[in-house]
Amino acid sequence: MEKEIISRIIREGQDYIPEIELYNRPMELELKGNYVFVGVRQCGKSYMLYQRIQQLLQEGHSIKEIVYVNFDDERLRQMKAEELDLILQAYASTNEGKPLLFFDEIQNVEGWEHFARRLANQKHQVFITGSNAKMLGRDIATTLGGRYWTRNVYPFTFKEHIGREHINLDSHWYDSPQLRAAVERAFNEYFQFGGFPDVFDVSAKRLWLNELYNKIFFSDLVVRNKIRNEASLRMTVKRLAESVKQPTAYNRISNLVKSTGINCQANTVMEYVSFMRDACLLFSINNYASKFSDRETIKKHYFVDNGLLMIFLNDGETSLLENLCAIHLFQQYGDDQLFYYNKNVEVDFYLPEQRTAIQACYSMSELQTSEREINALVKLHAFEPLQRALIITRDDEYTIQKDNGLTIEVKPIWKWLLE
Repeated sequence: MEKEIISRIIREGQDYIPEIELYNRPMELELKGNYVFVGVRQCGKSYMLYQRIQQLLQEGHSIKEIVYVNFDDERLRQMKAEELDLILQAYASTNEGKPLLFFDEIQNVEGWEHFARRLANQKHQVFITGSNAKMLGRDIATTLGGRYWTRNVYPFTFKEHIGREHINLDSHWYDSPQLRAAVERAFNEYFQFGGFPDVFDVSAKRLWLNELYNKIFFSDLVVRNKIRNEASLRMTVKRLAESVKQPTAYNRISNLVKSTGINCQANTVMEYVSFMRDACLLFSINNYASKFSDRETIKKHYFVDNGLLMIFLNDGETSLLENLCAIHLFQQYGDDQLFYYNKNVEVDFYLPEQRTAIQACYSMSELQTSEREINALVKLHAFEPLQRALIITRDDEYTIQKDNGLTIEVKPIWKWLLE
C-alpha cells in the first residue's frame, strides 16, 4: 500500500463531501464521543458520516481537518491492519494537529478494531461505519474497551421519507385532503420499495433492490462466512421471506428447503439465520410466553426493509404490512422489549413494559377476519391487562369499545407510522 494513494483518497473526500446535498436525519451525538454506526448496506451509514462532517464544518472546523476513507474503494481492497497507520502518516505529511477521522466499511480490513482502539487511546475523534453486526459483538466490544458509542442505522422511516419528499405536515394534516393524498401517494411507494435512500432516485426500483440483495448475499453472507453451499443459503433466505408472518422453527425451514431437493439441516439453518442477522438483513423476535429453551429455536423473523422482502414475494401485501409494523416497533424498542405472544392466544406484537398489544391485519372488511383479530386482543387482555390495543390495517380506521373496558384502535398503517 502506497502512502500517496491514501493521500489522494483523503483529498478526494475533502473535495466532494462538503458539496453533497443531504436530508438531515435525527442524530444526537456526544460532543467528543467516538462512534460506530452499524447497519445493512446502503441504509445511509455513509450519509451519517457526511452529515456529521458537514455539521462540523458549520461549527467552524476546517475541511483540512477531515479525513474520510471508504474501505470499499478498490484501491484499498488489499489493505492490511498493519498498514492502517499509513492514514495518519499521509495526513501528517501535509498537515499539523489531529485530524477528525471518518472510516467507512472498515470491517473490510481484518483486525481493524486494534487500530481503532489505539486511535481512541491517543484521543483522536473517530467515526466508523460497518455492515456487519459482529462489529457490536462481545469480542470487538471487549477490544474497543468501551471507548466507542454504538448506533444502529436503518433505512429511512416513513416519517423521514415524507420529509425527504418535502411533504410538510402540521398537527392537523389529516384534515387536509391535499396533504392526506400526498401522504398516501408517498406511502404506496414506501410500502412496496422500502426506505433505502438511493432507491427513490432510480426508476427501476425492483432491479436496484435485486442488485443490492445480490451484493449483500455474496459479500456479506457467502464470502464473509465462507459458505460453500450457496443454493442452500439462497433457498433458506427465500423460505424465511415466505414465512415472515408466522413463528418458525429451524427444522421447519430445513424441511421446506429439503422439499426443493437441496440438503439443509436444522443446525445449518440456525447458522444461516445468525449470518443474516450479522449482515443486518434480518432481525428476530421471541415468544413472550414461551419457555426459555424454546425461545432460541422458534422465533418470528423479519426483514430489515420492505424492499428487500418484496423481491421474494409475488402477492405479499399482508406480509409487507406485518413486516413494516415489525420494522417500526423494532427500531423503537429493540428485541429486548418487543415480542410476539403465542400461548392459548396468538398476538402479532406484544410490548410488556408498555402493556401494549398490536395486531397486523391488511383489511378488516371480512367478518371472520375482524372477529379473529379482535378476539385475540380481548383474550390477551384477560390475563395480561393492556393499556393500549391496536389493529394496524392498510386503510381501515375506527375504534372498538369492549364490555371488559378494553378500547381497540383500528388504524391505517400510514397514519400510525407518523405518530
